[in-house]
Amino acid sequence: MDARGGESMVRRAPWWVPCKGSTTMGPPRRNSSHQQEYKLRMKHTEGNYPLYAISFNFIDSRYYNVFATVGTNRVTIYRGLPDGNLALLQAYNDEDKDEEFFTLSWAADLVGSPLLVAAGNNGIIQVINCGTGKLLKTLVGHGGSIYEIRTHPRNPSLIISASKDESVRLWNVHTGICILIFAGLAGHQNAVLSVDFHPYDMHHIASCGMDNTIKIWSMKEFWPYVEKSFTWADLPSKFPTKYVQLPLMSAVVHSHFVDCTRWLGDFILSKGVDNEIVLWQPKINGENPIELSIINVLQKYPVPNSDILFVKFSCDFHFSHLAIGNREGKIYVWEVQASPPVLVAELSNRQCKEIIRHTAMSFDGSMILACSQDGSIYRWDKVRPSVYEMLKQQKNTTLSRL
Repeated sequence: MDARGGESMVRRAPWWVPCKGSTTMGPPRRNSSHQQEYKLRMKHTEGNYPLYAISFNFIDSRYYNVFATVGTNRVTIYRGLPDGNLALLQAYNDEDKDEEFFTLSWAADLVGSPLLVAAGNNGIIQVINCGTGKLLKTLVGHGGSIYEIRTHPRNPSLIISASKDESVRLWNVHTGICILIFAGLAGHQNAVLSVDFHPYDMHHIASCGMDNTIKIWSMKEFWPYVEKSFTWADLPSKFPTKYVQLPLMSAVVHSHFVDCTRWLGDFILSKGVDNEIVLWQPKINGENPIELSIINVLQKYPVPNSDILFVKFSCDFHFSHLAIGNREGKIYVWEVQASPPVLVAELSNRQCKEIIRHTAMSFDGSMILACSQDGSIYRWDKVRPSVYEMLKQQKNTTLSRL
């Protein structure tokens, strides 16, 4: 494989803003007042196959402790129990035994019923009805494997997909329509590995891939077609799908492939195959979007031994912390909005020595899940400090400010 190696929630914009005139926020640090302790509660081996993605359901607050994994042709849904265990809720196996899922994303239909969207090696998006556990529909159009799917934060019937065929596609899971295709001469020139919607600007997306670039695209000009996709009564294949050929900007932030990108407000977090995550500020070049743009690097989060493809990070709901694994089975937890960045925990256990492909942080960050190359799920829970420790920490924080 080429690129492997209920109630809606509103995400708040981050409060952190870099100091004016500063391009680098200083080296990362450890701060005892910020340190957090996590305990490995359990290891669950799902099967003898790699698990490539794991994700909590942030779409619906009724299911905040429900998560899903993908590996081989299987999608599995679990619930994280208060006692530290995991409860198996549902499993879906694709009819094609040669399918290998690489990505998943939670979505919803027009009445808010939860859907799970998965895709992988075959390049076909599977939309699964979580109520019945059965396949609802398939979305066909990509000409290669699909490496990531993300759901629109304001309209969970809209998803985007990143593919080996060098394109990003916008889909309506309700109608099965491919609305927009982001590709062309100024688009990606190799496999697209990651994509993300802007958290509160509904028109912007970011993508990155094996051409070492990160691109920002706008849907604003084509938004009438997005609205039309919800009322389209004819066959999905007859919808006037539009090409978006020019990104707003392209940037080279990393020296190698870029396999994960996420918006942090108007800033971007990106992870390359160069042992670090970078927080940077895009600068839109309105005059010539084809040229590479100058960017403002704000700070970096080192991730030792993560110099392989398909090792992706996750954040809690409010982007307070991020967690990422590496090829030695360790997990690094960073306080995202601290400046300089603070490494609050480094998680390791002798049971976990395989590559951590993906992590998932719970809504409040109290639970960290990791899926690994050997088919295992690891659950780490935050250890709550005692009253004495809380008072001591408060005292130390007060003294440090004097």
